[in-house]
Amino acid sequence: MTQAPGKLAHAPAVPHVVTELPGPKARAHLEFDRQWTSPSVPRAYPVVPVRGEGCTIEDIDGNLLLDFNAGIAVTSTGHCHPDVVRRIQDQAAKMIHYSADFYLPLYAETCAELARIAPMKEKCRVFLGNSGTEAVEGSIKLARFATGRQYLVSFLGGFHGRSYGSVTLTASKAKYHAGFGPMLPGVFHAPFGHVADLKWFDDVLFDRLVPPTEVAAIVVEPIQGEGGYVVPEAGFITGLRRICDEHGILLIADEVQAGAGRTGKMWSIQNWDVEPDIVATAKGIASGMPLGAFIARDSLMTKWGPGAHGTTYGGNPLACAAALETIKLLEGGLMANAKARGDELLAGLHAVQARFPSVIRDVRGIGLMIGVEFDTHERAAAVEWGAFQRGLLVLEAGHTVVRVSPPLVLTADEAATGLELFAEAVAEAAAR
Repeated sequence: MTQAPGKLAHAPAVPHVVTELPGPKARAHLEFDRQWTSPSVPRAYPVVPVRGEGCTIEDIDGNLLLDFNAGIAVTSTGHCHPDVVRRIQDQAAKMIHYSADFYLPLYAETCAELARIAPMKEKCRVFLGNSGTEAVEGSIKLARFATGRQYLVSFLGGFHGRSYGSVTLTASKAKYHAGFGPMLPGVFHAPFGHVADLKWFDDVLFDRLVPPTEVAAIVVEPIQGEGGYVVPEAGFITGLRRICDEHGILLIADEVQAGAGRTGKMWSIQNWDVEPDIVATAKGIASGMPLGAFIARDSLMTKWGPGAHGTTYGGNPLACAAALETIKLLEGGLMANAKARGDELLAGLHAVQARFPSVIRDVRGIGLMIGVEFDTHERAAAVEWGAFQRGLLVLEAGHTVVRVSPPLVLTADEAATGLELFAEAVAEAAAR
């Protein structure tokens, strides 16, 4: 079928599966991939995407798949949103790279926009990088520098990246630390999610391990991502803010996965009306272009000077152009759509849970950040695979959870189709 470059060969309905999955071309590519790529790269299942549009992925064999993972919660405005594509193309014709060591206008414009939408009342400043792990690394460097304190606290189940500082904060799976020790010194891991867990700070950390006056920051995903899409109890995030205020500790919100409108608000921490001191963002903030950022209160960011932190590629013009268009689209209706479609998916998934109560232990989430927890890891894996075989792309999180995180352009019809296919995959897994 003849088609324009970058455009999908549209079928009457998506998914439209024309080969077995993976198909013959996909299987050939898998063999080629195995010869040349690092085996450290984790692969979920054998999708070989070549084009995308909205919530649809076309694979190398011409199968059209319904994408409910958005490239791990990255393509917030859908695949190849025409406004984002146009903005990138226009910028590419003008300038592709110039380092932030100089005064690139788009860099400052993007910083100003991120500061404008920051969940803090105080004026903010912004540092642009390339990824979520860079945003977290910069956040912890700033926290230590600005406070003059050394210790950091993150949470069991949290995921913050794979470079040394961020992987030390990470405590979702032991394999992320295996073989790489020693980790960054001075990091403690607290229990996550229940208000009663907050007693750990006084009863364990401050009483037995380190005084609060030596703790620089508490780093938290307001909703845990890779650890299982865990939504904390009401009062947990506000309790963290109280502890930080009481002891002069900074609160860093890792919004890499939960931010950029995914929960129906720009930042997930806004679901609890809590202001952090620093926000780390990436993933959906630039619709798939490599951009990370940490946003901090002006009184913190101005504590360090030239040379304390820098980057060559961070805030490159193409990523900045994509981010500016992405923010416009998020505020122009996609956050509201995330809330509406998320409510529909949650209702539908609760109905599936009611059909299979012994298999599905929990359905949780806010907006288009939804986790479905199964009774075993094997069951979750079977549902992920069964969905793929039906042309629906979902992704495991944690040990027993399947995450549902489609692009924020999801339509009501696509949500209904995804629910039907997911229910079929659950029924198949339950019958095993």
